[in-house]
Amino acid sequence: MRQLQDLRDYGGLTLGFVRRYPLRAFLLLIIALAIIYFYGWLRLYGNDPMSIWHWAWARFLPQYNQEHSKIIPFVVLFLAWYHRDGLRSAPKQGNNLGLIFVAIAVLCYVAAARVVQPRVALFGLPLLLFGIVLFLWGKQVARILLFPCLLLFFLIPLGAIEQTTFRLQFLIIGVVKVLSRICGIGIQTIGTSIHSTSANWGFDIAEGCSGIRSLIAMIMLTALYVHFYQRVWWKKVVILAASVLFAIAGNAGRIFTIIVLARLGFPKFAGGIYHDWSSQLIFFPIALLTMLAFARLLSIGQDTETKPLGRKVEQEPISA
Repeated sequence: MRQLQDLRDYGGLTLGFVRRYPLRAFLLLIIALAIIYFYGWLRLYGNDPMSIWHWAWARFLPQYNQEHSKIIPFVVLFLAWYHRDGLRSAPKQGNNLGLIFVAIAVLCYVAAARVVQPRVALFGLPLLLFGIVLFLWGKQVARILLFPCLLLFFLIPLGAIEQTTFRLQFLIIGVVKVLSRICGIGIQTIGTSIHSTSANWGFDIAEGCSGIRSLIAMIMLTALYVHFYQRVWWKKVVILAASVLFAIAGNAGRIFTIIVLARLGFPKFAGGIYHDWSSQLIFFPIALLTMLAFARLLSIGQDTETKPLGRKVEQEPISA
């Protein structure tokens, strides 16, 4: 029932906004249509010309380690809905500084068309939306929607950047070697391949298993965690920077369990069904627990209690 009431309230607010500010509402409609045309319709990229969104969607696939980008628009919409009370009560007074962000975004789009590189145009999209919000509704609304706008950077396909994560692969293999040595499991490594010294089995650590996919996933989850549950800025920065370590811990733990299963006599199962499901069953639990433990470590000695953002905590009355 509350959701239906919210929809009625939003409908009333929208109609009220259109009646009070018809020119601003008309400008907002023109901006929306322009974004749809230039990002979703105008075909400029690829051998078979595609729009920016079509080009990007064709790269939101597992073989590009980019499938997480498909959920970003829904996460952004959820965040806007989650902060609906703050958006409703925030003072709304347009700020011309938003035009600076809009101008930078337009330059990104022009540069992208010039060099035929749609990633540059996608880089400008969060700047464009943030600038529009700041120009139309002012600093308070823009501050609330800053984080959702920043999440849109995860829409940018990384492409060849994933090739630079080979150091991450070797680091994770090194951690697995140490864990195996501690547990008495004999393995040898050749490049990114791991082989048993006492049995006929081995595994190749692919980029998707220890590289950009898991790293970006943990950065996204860590960003959401610090947004909802951390208040102090230095803690947000430190925890977000440590998301690389959380990804390393999760991947090392996952690969080590595969090694353990193979050592116990189940190499086909370890490299087959278990490998396919271990990212959900092993990687994320280990990585998330590491993140929570690290955040807890930063809070040692502090009396402040971490509470979700945007929710008021009512105090229970104390009877005399």
